[in-house]
Amino acid sequence: MKDNKVVNQIKDKAIWVVLVVLVIVFTIANSRFISPSNLLTLLRQVSMYGIASIGMTFVILLGDIDLSTGTIISFVDIICAYMMVNMGMNPVIAVILSLVASTLIGVLNGFMVSTIGIPAIIATYATQTAFLGLAYIICGGMPISGFSKGFAVIGQGYVGIVPVPVIIMAICFAIGSFILNKTYFGRYFYAVGGNVEAARLSGIRVERIKYLVFAISGFFAGLAGIVMLSRTASGNASTGADGFEFEVITCVVLGGVSVSGGVGKMSGVVAGTFIIGALKNGMVLMNIDSYTQKIVLGVVLAIAVGFDCLQNKKRAN
Repeated sequence: MKDNKVVNQIKDKAIWVVLVVLVIVFTIANSRFISPSNLLTLLRQVSMYGIASIGMTFVILLGDIDLSTGTIISFVDIICAYMMVNMGMNPVIAVILSLVASTLIGVLNGFMVSTIGIPAIIATYATQTAFLGLAYIICGGMPISGFSKGFAVIGQGYVGIVPVPVIIMAICFAIGSFILNKTYFGRYFYAVGGNVEAARLSGIRVERIKYLVFAISGFFAGLAGIVMLSRTASGNASTGADGFEFEVITCVVLGGVSVSGGVGKMSGVVAGTFIIGALKNGMVLMNIDSYTQKIVLGVVLAIAVGFDCLQNKKRAN
């Protein structure tokens, strides 16, 4: 029993050791990596992945997947920009309505998965495709820009020396950790992901849990989209359409959340997010081209999922 506890503790800390080793390697390769300005840039860049990864963590804990994350970000970028620029709407109202829209897309995913019974990978791919097309129709394939200085604070502002997006990410991670560790909903997520039939027989309303989780995933993806829109100062339908959801999935799985469901911690997802951020930032500093970067990220995802599959086999035996 003690041996199992020791093994689990080593696994929990291993991801942080990998992060430290990665930082050391990139620092040796380029001393600019560890500079305060670059670290702040890295944190700002990684904030969108961190925010979106919280909702994805809940979905994967159920043993499902959400491929619509990137498209929700693109859709939110376009409708929020359109409401502020083309309709002259107050930025606060535009942000609220955009988050409501992203949450409703999550509810739609929940409806298709839970009520109709469509596999999550198909249901979320359907919404990914449909809403990306809708985003392009709304903007006519053209970027939308011209936002107020107040809106720019969300993605470009600072509180002291800390970027506002980093503060938003930290708050979101704290909320995600609280939900998993301190609420009965969090316990339900683990129960449903561990054994859906046993969870149903124990009285958990599995269908409602799936609605809730996909709605939360939609909300956090929408929030990441708002931060990205403010940071880039331009609404573009292609913003989250280039595999953003797979990078978020990599953050989550790399952080130790099992693709089979029922296993994972928010602290691991934090480390996984920072590792992906460090990889992307470090490769840019080393002048590694974007195509090679995609190869590296693909290999990292394959290794993370492969390791998870091996762990599941060991548990089964």
